[in-house]
Amino acid sequence: MTPPVSARRRREILDALRRGTVPSNGLDQLAVGLGRFEQEMDNELQVVAGGGGVFKAVRGEYGSGKTFFARWMADRAMKNRFAVAEVQINEIDTPLHKLETVYRRSIESLRTASVPPSALRPILDSWLFTIESDAEQQNTDPDVLLERRLASVATHAPIFPIAIRAYRKFVDEGDESGAEGLVAWLGGQPHVAASIKRRAGIRGDLDHFLALGFLRGLLAVLADSGYAGLLLVLDEVETLQRIRSDARAKALNALRQLVDEVHDGSFPGLYLMITGTPAFFEGRQGISLLPPLADRLHTEFSSDPRFDNPRAPQIRLTGFTTERLVELGRRVRDLFVTGLNNPERVQTVADDEFIERFATSVAGHLGGRVGIAPRLFLRKLVDVLDKIEQFDDFDPYQHYEISIADGELSDAEREALTAGDIDVDL
Repeated sequence: MTPPVSARRRREILDALRRGTVPSNGLDQLAVGLGRFEQEMDNELQVVAGGGGVFKAVRGEYGSGKTFFARWMADRAMKNRFAVAEVQINEIDTPLHKLETVYRRSIESLRTASVPPSALRPILDSWLFTIESDAEQQNTDPDVLLERRLASVATHAPIFPIAIRAYRKFVDEGDESGAEGLVAWLGGQPHVAASIKRRAGIRGDLDHFLALGFLRGLLAVLADSGYAGLLLVLDEVETLQRIRSDARAKALNALRQLVDEVHDGSFPGLYLMITGTPAFFEGRQGISLLPPLADRLHTEFSSDPRFDNPRAPQIRLTGFTTERLVELGRRVRDLFVTGLNNPERVQTVADDEFIERFATSVAGHLGGRVGIAPRLFLRKLVDVLDKIEQFDDFDPYQHYEISIADGELSDAEREALTAGDIDVDL
């Protein structure tokens, strides 16, 4: 039984499905087949909220729902007062071996349940307000208390507290351009005006090594602001297989470093999740190129997914079956009619039999690849439901013909079809 959803959340979910994208919130309404992971994922979030660190790898073929799983996990995390950041790894914009870029993308996507991306400045302002309130109660200089709260961070990145102190000074002086510039610099943005950095007593830009220190700083600020921690998702790490061998070696080593430091307790309050295809975890161009990393992520999978261990370093997504696709369609239909003045027509025309036939037909247009079908199925289903609601004489059996144009396919969907050597008439 899924919890009730507000009218605003319902609209956001349906609008995202119309665009063919994964909704940012409310994914509990669409989570089919993920019940077996719920308890352990929540347990791990509690470990992180208690000051621990967790690493998890999510594996699955194209179309198995890795991005959906990550967003679903983010939704659960934010409901438990976590901040969330999601980074799409790719060889051009966000190469994993450049941690300064990964950090910058993390800050750009940083959000909480109440603050949209990028949430860095609101989080900083809230934290500094807490610092000043605590300093007043303790009859202490706010800068002294600030330094004390960031003492562990200063060991690895002494420039972080300096920049925070300068940011507070700029805010107090009403220097908005200086404050904005320092927030950008703290977020890893390059090309911050030299005059701003000079007045703040800092120099240069964020580099690979300093990025990890700044991540520790962010975690410290979040914890001191009352947040449970940070869920950081590195999505599509399988793209490492397509980059030059020297860059791939650096990226795999950076990933090993992150995994080790999470396990060693260097990032209290961090839940680090990566997603990738089985080829990345098992193929010759993936983690096997770095045996220490392969050993850390090694997980035994039996032939029966029912007995997969959700506590293992890796969890696997088995993708959609026709039954799950139909169940998902029913959930979306039921969500669609919630709040309608006259839900009976939609429920009658788009009954369970129609949902089943529609799901089978969409999958059939994709060569029977049910795992590739969910995104396109939901996009077309919401379109049909819209027409049923708006036009009294619309009959989907007569007036709707399913077709899938080549331009509708995402790169991953197209690659999955090509990989299967299926001849599909698009």
